[in-house]
Amino acid sequence: MIRAIDFFCGGGGMTNGLRQAGINVIAGVDFDKEAQETYEHNNPGSVFINTDIRRLRSDYFERKFNVQRNDDSLILVGCSPCQFYSIINTDKEKSARSKDLLKNFARFIDYYRPGFVLVENVPGILTNKNSILPYFLKRLEDLGYNNIVKEVVDLSYYGVPQTRRRFSLIATRIDNIELSLPEKDNCQALLRDYIGENNGFPKITAGHKDLSDFNHSTAGFSEISLRRIAKTRHNGGSRLDWAYDPELQLRCFVGKDDSFKDTFGRMWWEKPAPTITTKFFSISNGRFGHPDEDRAISIREGATLQTFPKTYVFKTKSISSTAKLIGNAVPCEYARRLGNLIISKIMKVNE
Repeated sequence: MIRAIDFFCGGGGMTNGLRQAGINVIAGVDFDKEAQETYEHNNPGSVFINTDIRRLRSDYFERKFNVQRNDDSLILVGCSPCQFYSIINTDKEKSARSKDLLKNFARFIDYYRPGFVLVENVPGILTNKNSILPYFLKRLEDLGYNNIVKEVVDLSYYGVPQTRRRFSLIATRIDNIELSLPEKDNCQALLRDYIGENNGFPKITAGHKDLSDFNHSTAGFSEISLRRIAKTRHNGGSRLDWAYDPELQLRCFVGKDDSFKDTFGRMWWEKPAPTITTKFFSISNGRFGHPDEDRAISIREGATLQTFPKTYVFKTKSISSTAKLIGNAVPCEYARRLGNLIISKIMKVNE
């Protein structure tokens, strides 16, 4: 049985995808207590460990779960928070505290020496001059992980209907493995194939509250925002559609038609969605408007674009807290493909 430990697991996107592939994810580690109920409800048998990795003893999994060292069938996953390397404006002082988490993750690789290591992060981890990545790669090589593949991939070519560019890394210390990333699809995944009435999403209005587990809820709009979205062309319209309406135009955008053009925009049916962030429920934070309906996309639509199963239940208390779990997740479908790839490599070695 191939087993995995998912560090920085959040609400369980990576865990769920690996489980879909048939991997036994024995535990997920995250300091966000609010993620625990969602993680464990949807991934029964995978234990949520609510702690800061910096305070977790290296031998914890050996003592608690009888995890063996030097196990070729063990995967350690480290998709650490990526705000420090993100191009999106964030609190850099706050995010800087998370930039060295890969160094702490490397401590567990050193102790357990698993067969495989998985890392997923934003592309900025490659280009930021203060990136921890060179240290991490050197650490892997020193530990015998000389077989490493890494690449920035567009997940719209891996069954995820959004233009989500991510740094993806797989490393192994096992000899005779021709390591690779999952095979790329010939075509992008498109919005039209995932949301809309034909895909099980009934029409709703801004501010709709769905109290069922499906959670097809959407944020409310002010009266003027409703007028703005109503005047935004369907299927790809933008704030430029009302840029010269003095009642609707925002002062911050006057004379700045070429800046922040996606803000208040609608998605296109025939394209992938934009990157689903933690603020996807707000049209003022990006092109998160529904292609036709006068609203932002719903919580369930955002989760579907992150390829969470429609049966995935988010045990949270607000739209914003749910969106945080969804936007920060590794898309389940890409995780499933990573899991399938590793399974195939292990099976080939054992033939």
